[in-house]
Amino acid sequence: MVATDRVREVFADAHGLYESAIKRLEAGDIRDAADKAWRAIKRASDALILARTGNEPEKSPVTTRELRRLGGQDSAVFPLISRYTAARDFLHGDCFYLGLCEPLDDTERLIRGAIDYIQDAELLS
Repeated sequence: MVATDRVREVFADAHGLYESAIKRLEAGDIRDAADKAWRAIKRASDALILARTGNEPEKSPVTTRELRRLGGQDSAVFPLISRYTAARDFLHGDCFYLGLCEPLDDTERLIRGAIDYIQDAELLS
C-alpha cells in the first residue's frame, strides 16, 4: 500500500465534497446534494485505489473497473463495490440527472451515509 500526501489530499477532497453535500441538503437542494455525495464517494474510491496501486483514476469508468479489481483481490474491499455502484446509479444518475429522488428519506439516507463509505475507504487504504 502506498501512503502519500496525494492520498491524503484526495481523501480531504472527498470530505470537503461530503460537507458540501450536507450543506446543500440542509438548504433543500437534494439534487445538488446527491451529486456532491456521489462525487465524495467517487473521490474516496479514487484515494483508496491510489493508496493500493499508486495510480489515481482520472475517469469514473476507470474508478469502477479498478474498484472491482481490488474487490476481487481483497474481500474487505468487495462490499464497497455495491455501495459505490448504488451511489453512482441512484444519487448521480437517477436523482441528480433525472430528478428522480423519491422516496426522499431514502435519498437523504444515502447522502448522509456517504461519510460511512469515505471512512471505510480510508480504513482500507
